[in-house]
Amino acid sequence: MESQRKLKALLDQLNTVIVGKPTQVRDCVACLLAGGHLLIEDVPGVGKTTLAHALARAFGLQFSRVQFTADLMPSDLSGVSIYDRGKESFVFHPGPVFAQVLLADEINRASPKTQSALLEAMEEKQVTIEGETRALPSPFFVIATQNPHDQLGTFALPESQLDRFLMRISLGYPDRAAERALLTGQDRRDMVENLDNTLSLIELESLQQQVLDIHAAEPLLDYVQDLVAATRSGRWFLQGLSPRAAIAIVRAAKAQALLAGRDYVAPDDVQAVFPQTAAHRLIPVGDAGRGPVEQVRAMLEAVALP
Repeated sequence: MESQRKLKALLDQLNTVIVGKPTQVRDCVACLLAGGHLLIEDVPGVGKTTLAHALARAFGLQFSRVQFTADLMPSDLSGVSIYDRGKESFVFHPGPVFAQVLLADEINRASPKTQSALLEAMEEKQVTIEGETRALPSPFFVIATQNPHDQLGTFALPESQLDRFLMRISLGYPDRAAERALLTGQDRRDMVENLDNTLSLIELESLQQQVLDIHAAEPLLDYVQDLVAATRSGRWFLQGLSPRAAIAIVRAAKAQALLAGRDYVAPDDVQAVFPQTAAHRLIPVGDAGRGPVEQVRAMLEAVALP
């Protein structure tokens, strides 16, 4: 099947740049195929920005990058109108948000005011500037990177914004063999520059439609609802998942099924994407002694399979 061949080529190409992280690379591709925004959280220097660059390049999309800092203003993202003497009128100069892929680098170093400026763009695919609503390009993806909250100069993302990210992943340190490949291999930035555009825009839109067409059987949807109900029980988390989160889990699982070459969602697909799709939306109960991801995995084991 041609689409499967294209997807395999895409994954193979990304794995040459981000070595030793095939699961995380697969999650990123699934997130974008599902039409969602991606949050990559980790310590500096493990390849977050490189991965975001590589994704945009391999998907063949128009790309812009914003380095988030404490003094970044909302207008620095959306753009401003400047008076043009020749035209005797104000002319709008679009900001970096007007791209198909926006890399928001170190998003949690910006103030909450600037972080919230992304909310409308992420949810509505549009921005309102000086009372005028302007549509963003299609497709529109935000790939945000953030450093752990305990690092200096970081502001925690508000829950409402975290909920707009379909997935949150963490790369982690490479194993010894992967790190040796980094030490002896070509510079990763040069490799990203040399990446081919594996997919055209038409092919990407076709794959996204195929994701929507993946079948989710009734027992599978029962399983997703059982998992969501478990998060709301009060046993595992302070607050449960919203209906929007449940929809996100199904979409991500469908993308995972497409990458596996199936036209239906299996429980394995749900389990594969559930921690990345749910953990950033949940806060464990106080006596759990585990982080959100570990608590989600424990809950997954406790909920019966269909």
